[in-house]
Amino acid sequence: MRSRCAPLAMLLVFVLASTALAQNGRRVNPAFTDPEIDPALPNVLLIGDSISIGYHVAAREALAGKANVFRPKTNCGPTTRGLEQIDQWLGDRRWDVVHWNFGLHDLKYMGPNGENLADPAAPTSHPQVPIDAYEANIKTLAERIKKGAKVVIWRETTPVPEGAAGRVPGDAKRFNAAAAKAITEVGGIGTDPFFAFAESVADRQQPANVHYTAEGSQALGEHVAKVILEALPTKN
Repeated sequence: MRSRCAPLAMLLVFVLASTALAQNGRRVNPAFTDPEIDPALPNVLLIGDSISIGYHVAAREALAGKANVFRPKTNCGPTTRGLEQIDQWLGDRRWDVVHWNFGLHDLKYMGPNGENLADPAAPTSHPQVPIDAYEANIKTLAERIKKGAKVVIWRETTPVPEGAAGRVPGDAKRFNAAAAKAITEVGGIGTDPFFAFAESVADRQQPANVHYTAEGSQALGEHVAKVILEALPTKN
């Protein structure tokens, strides 16, 4: 018989992830708050778009007492934004692990006047970042991130389900293949097989939407924490 505590635990996670903190009169997503830093613990940086924002709190809680887990206080968007802001995101902290992803914003379709999530079938629509430029951007970002971290983990992009606006099912696989090529060329970077794991929890992805339910984000965050724990450098 399933424990009655499980639904309550999931509700608590949802409340924690959804409840905003008051700051200067504005509502702040808990994912955008810094952890309570323990100088004895390794420092971990998660970089990504709204998928990573959704799983950040779950990953941080799963790594409590094992790592200080940070993220940029923004949606990291496409690789073009990453190139502009990666130095700011890395800052002057020496990272033990950087776990990062770009993809869903690169492969989404835009209209001729910058319209977001345009119809991919329209002749005037185009991916925000063409796949060849995406591959080149990933390589540049990988080289930069390697300079600021002991361990670097590329995280595959999650699947695009049927009916998701402005994106084409199957494109995530294509962009993941392009990223894998760039990551291999740089060398010395691990890969989180996130696509396959996300497929295993596809029932917790919102219908016709790239985003996940609270339960889905919880599972993704726990997976990320497991990958990071296995990769954390051993302290001498």
